Amino acid sequence: MEIPLFTVDSFARSPFEGNPAAVCLLENPLQEELCQKIAAEMNLSETAFITKLKATDEFCSGTRFSLRWFTPIHEIALCGHATLASSAVLFYKKENVNPVVVFETLSGELRVSQRGEFVVMDFPLNKPEAQDHSEYKDLLKAAVGDLPVQDVCICKTTKNLLVRLADSCDRSALTSLKPEAEKLLRHENGSKIKGMIITIQGESTSQVKYDFFSRYFSPWHGVLEDPVCGSAHTVLAGYWSEKLGKKKMLAYQCSRRGGELELELRDDGRVNIVGRAVVLLQGTLKL
Repeated sequence: MEIPLFTVDSFARSPFEGNPAAVCLLENPLQEELCQKIAAEMNLSETAFITKLKATDEFCSGTRFSLRWFTPIHEIALCGHATLASSAVLFYKKENVNPVVVFETLSGELRVSQRGEFVVMDFPLNKPEAQDHSEYKDLLKAAVGDLPVQDVCICKTTKNLLVRLADSCDRSALTSLKPEAEKLLRHENGSKIKGMIITIQGESTSQVKYDFFSRYFSPWHGVLEDPVCGSAHTVLAGYWSEKLGKKKMLAYQCSRRGGELELELRDDGRVNIVGRAVVLLQGTLKL
């Protein structure tokens, strides 16, 4: 069996930025066990599997495909950067002719389209709910140390805990965080929380006027830090839109690789996540 394989840097302007994902193009579905083995072999935060829904479909002309995402340890229900990577493969490498392509996923239908150099992804908007800080005292200590915390919210849909640092914390405070996977896992077994979003409001002095900054930690998915997490921004968009009173925002995830995302809240209660991607590698997986 030969499977076309790509690696793509998502939310990136240039190679080696943003968040890398692997993308496999499948004529027919693979067994889940094999998908998991391939994802473990790729050892990226996510590997995406695009599968034809009909034997007569072509990747250059089809309008609908199945899409699944696997971390190195298990399948997940939603992944933004691997959806962007999958879209880039279809639009840039397979030259899909359709203005809109629909992915059938565990999170429902996700529509993607091109806008110049960008890909626009129509995602669910996941608004978090405010929580009592004391309920997560030990976990917060493991994640942010002694930095002051302004808000703690949880998104039950994505199982993400959003932690907003006080406005006295600047971008350097966010980038200097070095949580340890072992300590995070010690204080949360993953039954309630699968990821931690740490965020601060944007700085008016920055050269580019970002509305907010963030980082994302998810050892519960086998990835200590996801460099640029699209699904986390479905939660961040809901939180910061309410706090800032804005429907269009520019965000930056402050990992070592870093990445920029445009967010547009829609009238239908969903969110457009807009970003660039760079296809870095193309090859064949031989099994």
